[in-house]
Amino acid sequence: MRIDVLGAVRAVRADGTPVELGGPRHREVLARLVAADGRMVTAGTLVADLWAEPPVRAVGALRTFVAALRRAVEPERPPRTPPRLLVTEGPGYALRLPREDVDVHRFEDALVRARRGAGGAAELGETLAAWRGPAYADVPDSPWAQRERARLEELRLEAVELRARLLLGRGEGPELVAALGAHVAAHPWREPGWELLARALHRAGRQAEALATLRRARTLLADQLGLDPGAGLRRLETEILNQSPALDGTAAAWTGPGVRLGPRTTVDLARALAVAGGDALVHSRRDRLAAVRAAERTGDVALTARVIGAYDVPALWSRADDPEQSREVVAAAERTLTALGPDGPADLRARLPDGPADLRARLLATVAVESRSAGLSAAEADRALRAAREAEALARDLGDPALLAFALNGVFLQSFRRPGLAATRDAIGAEILEVAGRHGLPRFAVLGRLVRLQSASALGDLDAADGHARAAEQLAVTAEAPLVPVLTAWYRARATAARSAEPGGPTPATAAARYRAAEEALATAGMPGLHRGLFPMALLGLRLLHGRPAPTGPRLDWGPYRPWAQPLLLLAHDRADEARAALAAVPQPSPDHLQEALWCLTAHAAVRLGERDTAARAAAALRGAEAEHAGAASGLLTLGPVARYLAEAEACATRR
Repeated sequence: MRIDVLGAVRAVRADGTPVELGGPRHREVLARLVAADGRMVTAGTLVADLWAEPPVRAVGALRTFVAALRRAVEPERPPRTPPRLLVTEGPGYALRLPREDVDVHRFEDALVRARRGAGGAAELGETLAAWRGPAYADVPDSPWAQRERARLEELRLEAVELRARLLLGRGEGPELVAALGAHVAAHPWREPGWELLARALHRAGRQAEALATLRRARTLLADQLGLDPGAGLRRLETEILNQSPALDGTAAAWTGPGVRLGPRTTVDLARALAVAGGDALVHSRRDRLAAVRAAERTGDVALTARVIGAYDVPALWSRADDPEQSREVVAAAERTLTALGPDGPADLRARLPDGPADLRARLLATVAVESRSAGLSAAEADRALRAAREAEALARDLGDPALLAFALNGVFLQSFRRPGLAATRDAIGAEILEVAGRHGLPRFAVLGRLVRLQSASALGDLDAADGHARAAEQLAVTAEAPLVPVLTAWYRARATAARSAEPGGPTPATAAARYRAAEEALATAGMPGLHRGLFPMALLGLRLLHGRPAPTGPRLDWGPYRPWAQPLLLLAHDRADEARAALAAVPQPSPDHLQEALWCLTAHAAVRLGERDTAARAAAALRGAEAEHAGAASGLLTLGPVARYLAEAEACATRR
């Protein structure tokens, strides 16, 4: 069976015969389950979505609609056998159909593949041709339907423009003019549409009309919105006037070495690639830096600020994957902030109706996000913290929710100043989640959930953390964030490790196997700042939970955490004198996700070796984190309650 919702809601059997779905309420129930994308929708949510003022027997009516739909979609199902398509799950219902059998899912999947360079213009064209009208056209204007229609219409317009870019990149152009002309007439505020139409006209040899199109866009934006055209339209006009060779290099997606893109196009592409993980994430970092360098070479301060600030990819981990690049991006952002000045040059103020405040906020947020706490000097850390606070204040004044979410991401990454701040980070995560949910920012909604997962994990509230993990996984489907299940698999291994120390819990071997499976998935995710040293730290934590010595396998890569593990590794080989020397050389932990864990390792080694001064120093650092679990602020591993290590360290420090 096939279900179509890109137009009126309908169902068709494999032989082409239509399925009689029943009345409007039946079709609305089916449509609402399609919109859930395979996830369960509770009966209470369905009732609230179907009726503005639910009748007394609304739940009974809902069950009647579901029973009728089941008979319609599975007419040959024997009595008293469970349904296969419209199933009961927990307190609600879910639709279980392969994605290729639902037109909206085929469309979304084709768009995702095209964004990643894995799909082409032909596939996009086929899925766009499947639209028969507005999505869910015959469903009443309930809030859920309005939200879904608006979301899908935005995706449809993106698909139209992406297909045009792909065709232009392939050398086509003249045949796109009519379709793109209709597109900008229907959607005159979409600057990418005007740019594509002008490029298509130029490709067709109609340069005068291409310039006239750009000037028409400029006039429309100025007269009706009071806005100047963006850098992309301005740059294209200059390129056409100067017959720039760059006009022959139009492309829409990353296809490997040799593709030439403008700095804004490149950074937008890099932002899209960043969520894919693996090689795409590596290319994202490379392309982003190339775009920043290209923008600086133009000498256009506003363009450079936009390019640097456009890479608002949510960031969760306090160690950078590419520290050198992060330092270079921060330096470029600080140079651009200096060029902007407190008020900005006069010519820039004339081009930006709201002044440079938005650009300044984005640059400051970038400094905060890219200045990951590991490895910073005290002066750099202070600058990053000030940048985070100023970016947040500017974003609140501007009333820009997307900018506020990005600024709060910087505040979060600068919230590891000392151990014991899990509750503070949970409040930041809750606000990110609230802003993202209210304003339709799915990637930041994922970030908010993961921040709250980490915070609940740090506080030992595994039930709350479990809920955040499930919610993050559900959000990841629509946010196109395939790295989320990698992180939640690590969280579930961490939870298994903690429960292995409880009576009747899983065995340590089970927890170790889960860590190993999570490690295998992370190895190809393109996040070395997270990956290096994490697996040995997880195994060490598991062993400490069970009173066993540190793991000493020769193939374990301890990465940046070796100095803190080294005393315990030496003690595992009964080399106490060398362990004492290694403990004396242990530095103060960086203020990052694992600082509590590293302080606890220092405390544990000091207790084992009877080093009272070091034990006292570790105890002083850990007192503010007494209610938390060591390493669990990562959401990825645990060494057990901080209180245990603190008590041992205090006892050692006062022993005579």
